[in-house]
Amino acid sequence: MAIIETEATLHEAHRNNHTHRDVNGGWLRPAVFGAMDGLVSNLALMTGVAGGAVSQHTVVLSGLAGLAAGAFSMAAGEYTSVASQRELVEAELDVERRQLRKHPKDEEAELAALYESRGVEPGLAREVARQLSKDPEQALEIHAREELGIDPGDLPSPAVAAVSSFASFALGALIPVLPYLLGASSMWPAVLLALLGLFLCGAVVAKVTARTWWYSGLRQLFLGGAAAGVTYALGTLFGTAVG
Repeated sequence: MAIIETEATLHEAHRNNHTHRDVNGGWLRPAVFGAMDGLVSNLALMTGVAGGAVSQHTVVLSGLAGLAAGAFSMAAGEYTSVASQRELVEAELDVERRQLRKHPKDEEAELAALYESRGVEPGLAREVARQLSKDPEQALEIHAREELGIDPGDLPSPAVAAVSSFASFALGALIPVLPYLLGASSMWPAVLLALLGLFLCGAVVAKVTARTWWYSGLRQLFLGGAAAGVTYALGTLFGTAVG
């Protein structure tokens, strides 16, 4: 009885401690990085323009233009990228589907050989391959996963990718513009709010990494602040040279 209780305790402890982070990041990672991209790029754009000693109106207009241009560019690029990837995957799936239809035994033997190479006993590998190959759609899914590393039922949507990229970039790019829209008359409120946003984005990214939230937040704060400082210096230099 004591042995059974010990094993049960070990199994329970294993279940409680055998969880993993989402290594793919799910929706969180692309959303946060999209917002971070919009925040950094628009902050850098606005500080660069402000460094040229232009009017407040010009800085705000530059920020709004940067938001719109960047968001549409991200959406178009993401749509094209995901659509092209999906078309390539679908073309490869058609090739595999034709092979399963024309040469089912060869594909079954190929699957059995794959399982054998992974340590499954030959007779068992052949039997598993035979049973899995009975359903053509199931066979296609297994071959796609084993040979192509994809799930035919979980292909990314170009439209969803475009909309999410547009929204996350626009949200990040709006942050440095927001203080001006609320009545700020100088660049400092925009810079401080943007730096706070960078720290928070970095802290959120720590949820899908092994870093502590404060390290990730400070790292992003430093990188974004450095980008803004460099563009401000360049704006000042070019503004003086042009003037």
